[in-house]
Amino acid sequence: MENYTHNSLILQVEGLKITGGSIYPVFSIFIFLYIFIIFSNLGILILIVLDKSLHRPMYLLFLNLPVNDILGNSSVIPRLLVDMLRPPSERLISYYECVVQAFITHVFGTAGHTVLMIMAFDRYVAICNPLHYASIMTNKMMIKLTVLAWGAAFVLVGILLSLTVRLSRCRTIIKGIYCSNASLFKLSCESVFINNVYGLTFTVVLFTGSIGSVFLTYSKITVVCLTSKNKSLNRKALQTCSTHLSVYLIMLFCGMLIIVLHRFPQHAMLRETASILLNLVPSSLNPIIYGIQSKEIQKFLSNLCQHRKVLKRV
Repeated sequence: MENYTHNSLILQVEGLKITGGSIYPVFSIFIFLYIFIIFSNLGILILIVLDKSLHRPMYLLFLNLPVNDILGNSSVIPRLLVDMLRPPSERLISYYECVVQAFITHVFGTAGHTVLMIMAFDRYVAICNPLHYASIMTNKMMIKLTVLAWGAAFVLVGILLSLTVRLSRCRTIIKGIYCSNASLFKLSCESVFINNVYGLTFTVVLFTGSIGSVFLTYSKITVVCLTSKNKSLNRKALQTCSTHLSVYLIMLFCGMLIIVLHRFPQHAMLRETASILLNLVPSSLNPIIYGIQSKEIQKFLSNLCQHRKVLKRV
């Protein structure tokens, strides 16, 4: 039975409910994916920074995704891995650390949508207004779009968490595998009606704005491609848009899956697994998808490999 403690600063994380024989295989999979995410996203970051031919709006805006993936996963996965090796009674976290983790986690999810929204706008301008692209997508515009994407995420999540930290706490157990806004306000014995209303509004606004903007931009891009006889334009549009759309649909599917599973408490284990996949799957696929689809990145890697071969011969 759970103890009731008023405003305790030490919380216990429920963690993954895994049987003894499954801990190490699951641990190995998670740590492999985490290492892959860190190195692949860092690799993409370094590639874009070093190669001047990639210093274009599309790639400079894309830099926001690997930064977001690294921050989001680093706030959750290392601690999850450590907790997997601990007995439940030792999975402790301070309240303030829990709030920070929840903030980063929600910013990670929100920024994933806002960043892909500004990237959709970039593709729309490039394909639908190619003659004005350079004058529209200036350095100043890219900074504005980046600040808008991150600023919106910080403000929306900041309000979300501020409504939660105002509540007093009477429980100490975090229901779930890591700290989130829902797991935090469930520690309170006060009314959380306002939290639920804002949380629902927040989710509806984010998903409606995200899906609506992507649908609108891609509808216009489709119309331009269908009415254009420029095969080169259509090929370029298909290549860049398929990459962006693939990343977006993967992220959207994972997010929707978690929202649906929250309506079925009896499937708590499946929901917890899905919440981890929301972190790991899109973050693992983003650098792969962009690396495979981008001829510039492929060319850079090819030149790098040839350069190394030459050095070895010398």
